[in-house]
Amino acid sequence: MAEEENKSCSVELSEKEGIENKGFVQNEVLNEKECNASSQEEIPETCTVGINSAALQSQDCEVLKPFAGMPKEVLLKFSGQARYRVTREILFWLIIASTPVLLGATIAIVAVSPKCLSWWQASPIYQIYPRSFKDSNKDGNGDLKGIQEKLDHIMYLNIKTIWITSVYKSPLKDFGYGVEDFWDVDPMFGTMRDFENLIAAIHDKGLKVIMDLIPNHTSDKHRWFQLSRNRTGKYADYYIWHDCAHTDGTITPPNNWVSVYGNSSWQYDEVRKQCYFHQFGKEQPDLNFHNCAVQEEIHDIIKFWLGKGIDGFSINAVKFLLEATHLRNEPQVNKSQNPESISAYSELYHDYTTTQVGMHDILRSFRHTMDKFSIEPGRYRFMGTEANKQENIEATMMYYGTSFVQESDFPFNFYLINMENLSGNSIFETVSLWMKNMPKGKWPNWAVGDPSTSRIASRIGKEYTNVINMLLLTLPGTPTTYFGEEIGMENIASENVTFPEKSPMQWNGNLHAGFSEGNTSWLPVNPDYQNVNVEVQKTQPNSTLNLYRELNLLRNNELPIHRGWMCYVWNDSNVFVYLRELDGLDTVFIMVLNFGQESIIDLKAVVSELPSEATIRLSTNFSNTGKVVNTKTIKTEKGEGIVLEYKTRKTVHTMEAFQVKCFVAEKACYSSALNILYMHC
Repeated sequence: MAEEENKSCSVELSEKEGIENKGFVQNEVLNEKECNASSQEEIPETCTVGINSAALQSQDCEVLKPFAGMPKEVLLKFSGQARYRVTREILFWLIIASTPVLLGATIAIVAVSPKCLSWWQASPIYQIYPRSFKDSNKDGNGDLKGIQEKLDHIMYLNIKTIWITSVYKSPLKDFGYGVEDFWDVDPMFGTMRDFENLIAAIHDKGLKVIMDLIPNHTSDKHRWFQLSRNRTGKYADYYIWHDCAHTDGTITPPNNWVSVYGNSSWQYDEVRKQCYFHQFGKEQPDLNFHNCAVQEEIHDIIKFWLGKGIDGFSINAVKFLLEATHLRNEPQVNKSQNPESISAYSELYHDYTTTQVGMHDILRSFRHTMDKFSIEPGRYRFMGTEANKQENIEATMMYYGTSFVQESDFPFNFYLINMENLSGNSIFETVSLWMKNMPKGKWPNWAVGDPSTSRIASRIGKEYTNVINMLLLTLPGTPTTYFGEEIGMENIASENVTFPEKSPMQWNGNLHAGFSEGNTSWLPVNPDYQNVNVEVQKTQPNSTLNLYRELNLLRNNELPIHRGWMCYVWNDSNVFVYLRELDGLDTVFIMVLNFGQESIIDLKAVVSELPSEATIRLSTNFSNTGKVVNTKTIKTEKGEGIVLEYKTRKTVHTMEAFQVKCFVAEKACYSSALNILYMHC
């Protein structure tokens, strides 16, 4: 009997009390008689072996329970019991039922989520004129290694995108915009290896970089032009050539077309015995974009630099790409003017030399080529176009493309630069001009300086530098800052300097403002560099540099400023007031910017839903930051700007009186419950 019982159950001997069934002996099998598998409710009893019957009678049989390491036969015994089977089936069907729910929720979240801002939307763009930024080899000229040395400054500003203006090999007749070789870097700036190292360093820091592309023209030193003037093969028609009378040193051009820089846009070439066309300087002949081979050359150039790792292009002088082939005279602005006396660009309507039919098709083809390099996630290639500063607003907006065919991500907006008279009204009109004409769903951008425009402090007065930067960094869209504007640099006051806004960057109080350790710099440094420089302003809490940095942090960290609604609140000759808000968030910011004289305004009277008090989140005068002000009496001094913050659940853009005064580019709403952004609100 003991042997049969030994087969039915496994046992373990106890040293003190005899036996206790707590485990199993491998290779033992269950007795089908004693452990009846057909009975799921009957629990088998443990049995003792190897002792006498008296001991058996004194021991109560224990109930066998599931235990770790049980053999398959035991596991199957318990798995068939109702309490385990039912639980298992409930869990199975719960998983089956929840799968489509989870899938549907995921699809719904994706469907209602707004498009994430791309890198060219998320950060300001910092424009660098390389020759004036930092000299690394003591020759007095800024270079690529110098830019690499100063990348930490751009990081300090919380900027993620760098725009490097032309570094192509060039005779520098037009500061690098007459290119001699599109495939190489000018030796003044370094080597191609220096360029590659700079791109790698920029990307290592998580930054992006765009560069200029100048497709309209080349230098007359370019290999293509030398071959063209000799009528060599396919290059014979790479430029725009035409017969023109040339007798006794006098040239009679084919028509009255005038260069941007003045005088005839036709130049006689002694080698070819014809005139070539140039929209800019005579050393910069225009390429013939009616020739498909020329277009292919530019596409190859785009591919070359994208292959080097750049993240996009600013395409220069795009409206000049095509000219009418009929060569008719352009209409005179003053019809009574003697046609022989016309020499200035402003004296003609340029109906046949700008924005010709087919020009936008060429730009779209550039976009198509760049899109081929945007397939890799996170490597979207940006394309901006430089619309000439005198372009009318309707023509400028066409560079966005259409809702079906994308062109540039945005045309660079220079309208704030072009303002002749500064006031609250003029700022409002300029901002409104862009926002109300911008196609739906497109992204705005703003610039207040560039390498060919007088600096802010010199153009409108240094007392307005901070408030202009506040405007730039709190408007919706992408701001572009020309290097040096973050510290309030001014033009150099010298009659011998052609472009005083290109003076070297002022890094510290050392010789040449830390720009160069050499004996000289290519342009003089502004004499104010002892006080206006990066090193000094880092230590001054109320400096232009630290205000710029704080404004950019505010822009990056606050969703209403980053991608919310903008509503015009008030404007007059002194102030421009607007607010930024986002559906779902109760935090609202109001910018009160003074571009005139001291002013007091009653915001409560304009927006009745405003609370009676608001907090100054940031001010051009840092001592005011954190103060609480009465919204009925908001006072600003000349050139002062303040960012007010208050809490409310009532959005201004939904109020009937403000619906025509509010704009949003990438609409988004915030859900506090889910902590996500969504579109349909």
